[in-house]
Amino acid sequence: MRADCPGRPVLDTVTSRWGVPILTALAERPHRFAELRDRMAGVSEKMLAQTLRGLAGTGFVLRTEAPTVPPQVTYSLTPLGRDLMPRLAELVTWIGHHAVDKDADHTR
Repeated sequence: MRADCPGRPVLDTVTSRWGVPILTALAERPHRFAELRDRMAGVSEKMLAQTLRGLAGTGFVLRTEAPTVPPQVTYSLTPLGRDLMPRLAELVTWIGHHAVDKDADHTR
């Protein structure tokens, strides 16, 4: 993919360090921000917010704000996000089955 390809930002967002784990969590059920933060061990709030914005901007995640004080924000997959998940899950499964350790023969 060329750097100026329109699909490049989408691919970069989905396959970012936190994109796949966030999408996988949201495939199970909607989550609030704090739930995602607690579930994603090692993610900073800034990075979580940035990744969620990117996933929402690409149309995979819906941000829903309830009119409460303080506002309750819930993140869920959009229909496009749900359509992506079987493909992404297949890739994650493939990687898990074909992960090689550093000493493995990479010629097979």
